Amino acid sequence: MATISQVTIRRARRDDVGFIVAMLADDPLGGARERLEVPLPQVYFDAFERVARDPNIELVVAEDGEGAVVGCLQLCILPGVCSQGASRGLLEDVRVASHCRSRGIGEQLVQWAVTEARARGCKLVELLTHHTRVDAQRFYERLGFARSHVGMTLRF
Repeated sequence: MATISQVTIRRARRDDVGFIVAMLADDPLGGARERLEVPLPQVYFDAFERVARDPNIELVVAEDGEGAVVGCLQLCILPGVCSQGASRGLLEDVRVASHCRSRGIGEQLVQWAVTEARARGCKLVELLTHHTRVDAQRFYERLGFARSHVGMTLRF
């Protein structure tokens, strides 16, 4: 596959929600937890509105040269007292449309997030990835992320 030389990364809009949910659902883990229905359930739009109003969250999409949404990422800025009051950037929901993977889009999204987190005063950027997502783990390690923690989840 050809590398996409440059994507446009912009703040997500309400009309992007369907594309974002489709990317979130496009693997076995996401497919089990997301609801791809027509019309899309209102809970996704309600969640989008909450995220859009939060000044510490940036939900962005990547557009290809034709304006198609081909990736997404959520950057959460977490203020803290630890590490001398350092803020940290948390990457969530990094996805690239399945037909566009291995073209450099994910790398551009993550590099954008790291740059944005640094500009907003963060002293580190961290993320969680499911233990079964071995390809994603290799991708993040290639970008300089190190295995440093054990993630744990309590679902309700």
